[in-house]
Amino acid sequence: LMAAQIVALAVLLNFVFYRPLTETILERQDFIQKALADAKESLVKAESLFEEYEEKIALGRKEAQLLVSNAEKEAQEIVSVEVLKAQQDAQKLIDETNLELEKQKTQAIDMLEKQVDLLTDEIKNKLLVTS
Repeated sequence: LMAAQIVALAVLLNFVFYRPLTETILERQDFIQKALADAKESLVKAESLFEEYEEKIALGRKEAQLLVSNAEKEAQEIVSVEVLKAQQDAQKLIDETNLELEKQKTQAIDMLEKQVDLLTDEIKNKLLVTS
């Protein structure tokens, strides 16, 4: 009889306490496993996004450096063109000035030659008149 009571008590405890407790433990274990799986998945996604953003940042830096480099090249080309233009303008001005000076020199020599001719004629006339 005592053995039957112990078996009945064991069966009763199994249905009343142990089975619900086991189910709760299993549910909690499933919840923890699911939470761990979700956390691992989130970690993988975060790492993937981090790598993607690092690549985008690196690409953006390269593009920015390329833009700066191109802008520097364009600026240097513009400076070179402007310097060449200024040199050409200066050379043109020098050539025009030289031509003007040569023209004035020729005019001055022509004027001096005329004055020398006039003075020579005057001296000749004076010498002829006095003789």
